[in-house]
Amino acid sequence: MGRAPRVDVGNQIYHVINRANGRQTIFHKAADYQHFEELIEEAVERIGMRVLAYVLMPNHWHLLLYPREDGDVSKFMQWLTLTHTQQYHAKTRTIGYGHLYQGRYKSFIVERDSYFLAVLKYIERNPVRGKISKTVEGWRWGSGYRRLDGTDKERKLIIQSPVSLPPRYRRWVNTAESPKELEMIRNSVNKGTPLGTMEWVRRMVERFELGLTMRKPGRPQKHGKGT
Repeated sequence: MGRAPRVDVGNQIYHVINRANGRQTIFHKAADYQHFEELIEEAVERIGMRVLAYVLMPNHWHLLLYPREDGDVSKFMQWLTLTHTQQYHAKTRTIGYGHLYQGRYKSFIVERDSYFLAVLKYIERNPVRGKISKTVEGWRWGSGYRRLDGTDKERKLIIQSPVSLPPRYRRWVNTAESPKELEMIRNSVNKGTPLGTMEWVRRMVERFELGLTMRKPGRPQKHGKGT
């Protein structure tokens, strides 16, 4: 099955993921995480990107982006991943040793309602689900920490949500997702399907020609004569 077209239009919300090649560890110590956060901040300034949430894990990371203009996601991601790759190889003296990332980043558009909140929660709870932190705010390298316990300066990286956040955010984000929510988001990640209500997904699939994301895996069934 070929690749579905990549959507990159302004004022849509995007769940973006990139993983290390071979799932190798790319963040080994605090300085590695901090350096990547600084690259995110620089990319935000260069492109004018709006960041709604993010989390850095040892071998991958998630972003929730809200671009202003068409093409901004591609510009932002190209600068961020290329700069990080070049600086990583220079620092570790591994230039010429292969790719740092497994391939092109994955991005999925998300509807602005409860689906947006589900993705935001999914991103910020990654360290808890991965059992590397007991609480969302306990993991220093993500928007959950910045949003709940960060300094005023640290909070500036995260823009105000276009959807009202739950009033008891700390309790809400530290409450586990339902199996249905996890399945829904993981299906979007695995297939590249827009995430939202059935009607909204249908409209996005038609608008952006994303029919490939709706197909089931495997080859189309062959039918005999007369069927």
